Amino acid sequence: MTAGVKQDVLDLLVEQHKQIKTLFGQLGRAEGTQKRELFEDLVRLLAVHESAEEIVVHPTAKRKIDRGDTVTGQLRHEEDEAKHELAALYDLGVDHPEFDRRLSKFADAVVAHAAREETEEFPSLRRNLSAAQLGRMAGALRAAEAMAPTRPHPRSGESASANLIAGPPMAVFDRIRDAVRDWRESQRDQD
Repeated sequence: MTAGVKQDVLDLLVEQHKQIKTLFGQLGRAEGTQKRELFEDLVRLLAVHESAEEIVVHPTAKRKIDRGDTVTGQLRHEEDEAKHELAALYDLGVDHPEFDRRLSKFADAVVAHAAREETEEFPSLRRNLSAAQLGRMAGALRAAEAMAPTRPHPRSGESASANLIAGPPMAVFDRIRDAVRDWRESQRDQD
């Protein structure tokens, strides 16, 4: 990316992949409250990231790249599995004896998935779409992220349509739940 050029959708997603990898690394070394907070950050980032990808990126890839059905189908399947495991980890909680082992396995799967996107899907999109199209997709991705749920909802489906229909109401519920949780934690800190 050159100076003065806006970040396109693929650059934005690669940056988010780096943030996710960094959070996994920090989470693996954290304990107590810091571990819980980092995990909540990871949950929020992954839920928003995957939902926005399912709405904006995968449908475009499906239409615009060779073998788009195959590539996006495999990626969506991996994302659906990740939603289920992330929801299970969330329910398990960071203090559970199995959490670290399952988180490590989950991290490996998520990092492998991101690598597949970066090597199979993203280069094809870059070849088949103009810089202007990729730039507009970055704006669409940011808009999708703004209305995406902040928790995994594995039963909501993995298609763009499912995310567009179920995402906004779930996002409102999730964001209210986040605000209440943050308020409760601030009240505990004041006691």
